[in-house]
Amino acid sequence: MKRLLALDGGGIRGIFTLEVLARMEEMLRAKTGKPNMVLGDYFDYIAGTSTGGIIATCLSWGMPVAEIEDLYIRRGMDIFRPAPWYKRWQSKYAAEAITGMLKEVFAEDEAGRVPALLGTRKLRTLLCLVMRNYSTGSPWPISNNPAAKFNDPASPECNLRIPLWQLVRASTAAPTFFPPETIVLGGRQQVFVDGGITPYNNPSLLLYLMATLPCFHLEWERGLDKLLLVSIGTGRVRVTSGTATAEEMSLLFHARRVPVALIDSSSLQQDLLCRVLGQCRFGDEIDCEIGDLKDGGAGANPSNIRGEASGNHFTYLRYNLLFSAEQIALARKVTRTGFDIDNLKLIPLLRDIGAAYAERNLRSEDLL
Repeated sequence: MKRLLALDGGGIRGIFTLEVLARMEEMLRAKTGKPNMVLGDYFDYIAGTSTGGIIATCLSWGMPVAEIEDLYIRRGMDIFRPAPWYKRWQSKYAAEAITGMLKEVFAEDEAGRVPALLGTRKLRTLLCLVMRNYSTGSPWPISNNPAAKFNDPASPECNLRIPLWQLVRASTAAPTFFPPETIVLGGRQQVFVDGGITPYNNPSLLLYLMATLPCFHLEWERGLDKLLLVSIGTGRVRVTSGTATAEEMSLLFHARRVPVALIDSSSLQQDLLCRVLGQCRFGDEIDCEIGDLKDGGAGANPSNIRGEASGNHFTYLRYNLLFSAEQIALARKVTRTGFDIDNLKLIPLLRDIGAAYAERNLRSEDLL
């Protein structure tokens, strides 16, 4: 069986993701009898968007989850270092600190002087990072798959020669939070921003397609016993109008809510499509009409898709949490605006919520 792992974007809420991954790593170590096993040894292909891209790359690099979480906690203040006042018109935070951290971590040498490229042998798995190419106006899911069309070593635009740190930085360049990242490809400068403003803030369906479609030159075999897709979110907050009336919904009101609402809706749609194409073994309900579509339940099997029985393409697990009113109230005691993606004060609460969620919902039999 080929195993795929997809990790959503969500800023510091990636701490929730890490708690789920920590429990998963712990269970797999116990089940396999390998106390030093890391998730980079278990999964074959890992994809991530934004903060999920950082975590995905660290996992593929062979880092244990505790080390990644320590990186978030220890370097969080550096990552979210405010930009100088004269650059606040461009972004809230400076890029230098997160750039320095990524260069230090993803290097061929211990001193961090020789940058690892996308084609580095230090990556234990296939890796996909999602970003948006603003220069071309298109989503850019970029992979180290050696057979991919744009990974031909003979091409001057071979993606495998791009520094790994730069791709991770591009995937995390959230507009208004961090400045864009410029990458030179074939002698041309191209500007990249966070993959969260593509349809793939939840990259699970995209990862499945990149593993199986002929155009990506992997063509892994489909089937419940052939392909396992594990998808992990960063926690959800419903985007509502609150107490605002229609007359009170100003341009500023919409500017604050529309991007978040679109990202959330797109992520839910990716999740729904995975449950239709695959057989969902775990996942909370999509909504009160659709339900959770688990184990081929009612509504999970529409007419055949491309001549294949739907629900047989892969086994699917989706771990994510819609934050409760009580949890949102706790977050607002920490920060007035609740589950902000850049508020480091939320880390202890996110760790507690994530650990409790993982303890309650993860089962080793779903993974092995």
